[in-house]
Amino acid sequence: MNKKVEFIHLGLKDYKEAWDFQEELFKETVNRKISNRKVAEEEQVETKNYLIFCEHPHVYTLGKSGDENHLLANKEFLNKKKAAFYKINRGGDITYHGPGQIVGYPILDLDHFFTDIHKYLRLLEEGVIETLREYGIESGRIKGLAGVWLDWEDERKARKICALGVKSSRWVTMHGFAFNINTNLEYFNYIIPCGIRDKAVTSLEKEIGRKVDISEVEEKLKKYLATVFEMELANQ
Repeated sequence: MNKKVEFIHLGLKDYKEAWDFQEELFKETVNRKISNRKVAEEEQVETKNYLIFCEHPHVYTLGKSGDENHLLANKEFLNKKKAAFYKINRGGDITYHGPGQIVGYPILDLDHFFTDIHKYLRLLEEGVIETLREYGIESGRIKGLAGVWLDWEDERKARKICALGVKSSRWVTMHGFAFNINTNLEYFNYIIPCGIRDKAVTSLEKEIGRKVDISEVEEKLKKYLATVFEMELANQ
């Protein structure tokens, strides 16, 4: 069981370039698992794990089961807003990524941790929940709606601060989460976020009334993700 996880920070990265990078690591891991099954145990090569953090220029992404009608802007308007749009291969509906947001892409071989996607999603959420607690914010989950929410027990006030959307194959994960820190929330006005019409979106900046050092939040988030997954993070 290899619980070592290589941390990679891509900085501000074009969405397609980051997606291609994810795909490369994901396919390498899946292919290694397939190859290992064809040889004796002593000849098998251990698979690797990665945790990628980055920010993206303005971009909307639509999951494979999403509804394109949840994008409320046409191509000309997106060009005006300097926002890209991609249909991608994760689960979930439409979401927004942009500067001031921590986007996390764990590429983990869950055979090293646990083979339970539900647990995987809940632990991603838990890392964010514990991070927010350090800023005096209590957050939680809404049954049937992935992500991290504030005022989650009040349907009228509930607002999402972190969205989740993942893909897995042979217990290898990719895609991940988007955690709003100093995010320009205006861009959420041009979509129906995650296909949910009656819930708002928020950011850490909006909730505490000031901009936050995003690298500070990243360090806290890394710590909590390492704790809940029992990871050994390297290249920190």
